[in-house]
Amino acid sequence: MSELSVIIITHNEQENIKRCLESVKWSDEIVVVDSFSSDKTVDIAREYTSRVFQNKWSNFSQQKNLALGKASSQWVLNIDADERVTPELKKEILTIINSEFQSFDGYYIPRKNHYMGMWIRHCGWYPDYKLRLFRRGKGRFNERIVHESVVVEGRKGYLKSYLSHNSYKDLSDHLSRIDRFSSLAAQEMFKDGKKAGVFDLLFRPLTRFIKMYLLKKGYLDGIYGLVVSIMGSFYVFTKYLKLWELSRRRIR
Repeated sequence: MSELSVIIITHNEQENIKRCLESVKWSDEIVVVDSFSSDKTVDIAREYTSRVFQNKWSNFSQQKNLALGKASSQWVLNIDADERVTPELKKEILTIINSEFQSFDGYYIPRKNHYMGMWIRHCGWYPDYKLRLFRRGKGRFNERIVHESVVVEGRKGYLKSYLSHNSYKDLSDHLSRIDRFSSLAAQEMFKDGKKAGVFDLLFRPLTRFIKMYLLKKGYLDGIYGLVVSIMGSFYVFTKYLKLWELSRRRIR
């Protein structure tokens, strides 16, 4: 019978971590790597697992690879603190990892994203597949500053049941994360030698809005779809504006 390790990285997640851990307490092992939270995140995590580690923040991929290195089970499930494993997903995961015929080394899991309490069915936010379940030893997180993902050697399949994801607490939280992640994304692009010009600032944000709101039918989610599409466009604008700023500093 195969065992499952759940890995989670945290920082000041006391509002989310209990629901997250409650949804995976059935697993064989939970590994939490915390970057020295100043709230009760660590105390709550220790109610569910003794395998809680603290490590100074470096970047997402390094934190997750550290958590992966602490895992000991044959299979690994990587989830975020603001996500929950549904009962249906639990059942599907257990069926898969305990099957005699395991033809895949990794599995994409759909996410059901909620925005301000509303399930966003369009805008490209559903099914929003993420590669989260994989054999230990077959997967490792790519070395990126932001938007890291696990790279799995071998065949990949898709699960049907979804992860429940509460994406942002409110608009202020969304704007704060846009500021943070756009800075990281700009640094990543700058490191790769990319530059930003007038075209990027004018047309890339517009293209993102058209894709989310019209092509991905965000309008069917009402005002929530409009807000999500505008925020997506603003993220792209901010990312390229910061890339332009980094290039300008280099020239000076």
